[in-house]
Amino acid sequence: MTYYGGRELARSFRVVRKNTLVIAEEIAEQQYGFRPSPASRSVAEILAHIVVSGRGNYETHVVQRIPTFIGFDFPAVVRQRREAEGQLTSKNEILAALRSDGEVWGAFLDGVTEDVLSQSITFPEPVEPRSKSRLEMFLQVKEHEMHHRAQLMVYERMLGLVPHLTREREARMAQSAR
Repeated sequence: MTYYGGRELARSFRVVRKNTLVIAEEIAEQQYGFRPSPASRSVAEILAHIVVSGRGNYETHVVQRIPTFIGFDFPAVVRQRREAEGQLTSKNEILAALRSDGEVWGAFLDGVTEDVLSQSITFPEPVEPRSKSRLEMFLQVKEHEMHHRAQLMVYERMLGLVPHLTREREARMAQSAR
């Protein structure tokens, strides 16, 4: 049987966060306001969104240990998170938050038990499925970050940068061709 528990979650999340940090570091601060269209988030806004979303998940699953989203005031939470995202504006603030919050989430995941991972969280109609395990909810934190990191990699291309993962892959391919 294959086991995927807290340590595996933590390791995997840390790899994702490390790659997000490389992108955040490589994009110049003067390009943090870049957005490919008026309706798109800027580089800074995407990174702040990643930070605040992670904080929200920590609050929900670690601090409050919410067992159900039935009766949860989603619109109020969205408004609060958007306000919090607006507070992170400089590259240094964003990088510091990505580093510190990432380590807090990673440390939590390192110690999470099978009992916690198997807890069922319920959702109101019309959400399907009506329940998810905390394991699935914790995986969604990483998946959400990867989604936004992919956007940032497209932004990098638009800004004339080659994403580090592409550079690393190309270097490995060149090395193996020798």
